[in-house]
Amino acid sequence: MSAIILDGSMVHYEALGRGRPIVFLHGWVGSWRYWINAMQIASTSYRAYAIDLFGFGDTTRDPLRYSLDRQADLIKRFLEEMGIGKVALVGHDLGALVGFSFIKQSAQSVDRIMAINCPLEYDSVNARMRTAPMPELVEWLAGRTPEAVSALADASKADPQAVSASMAGLQANNLFPEIRNLGVPSLLVYGSNNTAITLPTQEKTDGLPNHMHQLNLEGTGHFPMIDNPTQFNRLMTDFLALDSGASPRELQLKEEWKRRVR
Repeated sequence: MSAIILDGSMVHYEALGRGRPIVFLHGWVGSWRYWINAMQIASTSYRAYAIDLFGFGDTTRDPLRYSLDRQADLIKRFLEEMGIGKVALVGHDLGALVGFSFIKQSAQSVDRIMAINCPLEYDSVNARMRTAPMPELVEWLAGRTPEAVSALADASKADPQAVSASMAGLQANNLFPEIRNLGVPSLLVYGSNNTAITLPTQEKTDGLPNHMHQLNLEGTGHFPMIDNPTQFNRLMTDFLALDSGASPRELQLKEEWKRRVR
């Protein structure tokens, strides 16, 4: 286990590979652990980091650091302490929100972001997702397959206050109108069978600026990286391979993704 002390708090992370840096950010259910497969794939060409956010996994519990802005500060301090420059972000639900919060603070530090099942507004989060205890969420969202049980083994470590504080932050401040104007290439990925997050409406999808693009992965739910890792990892590597500053809409040119575009 790797850890770093940031402003007096322990932050757990894992790292693999060499090359341009990528930071993986987990969601409300789980920890860095469900990124293992994606990290292994990415590490063949990149330096992949996965961080446990405050209140999750093996990182310090501190209710004063559970807001989206304070979680984004964690990312900023981590990059500074590790001497990491411009990064690509891969974030899942909460992790995507933290990634967008970091972009709001430091857009110049982010080359691109892949945001998986990210709620664009509070009302798109299923009420059960906001209130159910963690064991119930794990079973509801991922089932009891051996792969899911292993990948989400740290879910019970989550501090419920960390979940509720971030939900409150989403309710109080809709990030998306600000983020869409900052020009950071953003790929929004949704599982077509996701019951936890309502997919953006066709109107919102059609209204995305050129540097943003949405893809829906058929046959996957809230955890596409667990439901269909081969499909997810191929999309991730294709996105990461785009030239810096390129629009993710270029992914449409690949026939294998065309049929999955909303």
